[in-house]
Amino acid sequence: MAQKLFVGGLSFNTTSDGLREFFTQSGTVVSATVVTDQFSGRSKGFGFVEMESNEQAQNAVAHLNGRDLDGRSIKVEVAKPKTEGRRDSSRGGYGGNRGGGGGGGRGRW
Repeated sequence: MAQKLFVGGLSFNTTSDGLREFFTQSGTVVSATVVTDQFSGRSKGFGFVEMESNEQAQNAVAHLNGRDLDGRSIKVEVAKPKTEGRRDSSRGGYGGNRGGGGGGGRGRW
């Protein structure tokens, strides 16, 4: 069964293809994606790699965590599943009723 990994600390120059190639040294890569800003297209400095098996994913964590990729020391760990409490941009922001800013109910003048 495929296992997804979180990869943090990526260089802004790292591409999805470069990420895929780097991880092939630990096994078969099912997918590799560098997360980018939807407006600017610039890398957010992290991504996800899906390895073919749990064993290959554990091998990648053990051998690639802390290694240098494109001049940066990367962090590799098993990805945590999305939870309801995380930000979901499809719901328009952080969700909940948090209010926003404000000056304690008084106007400036």
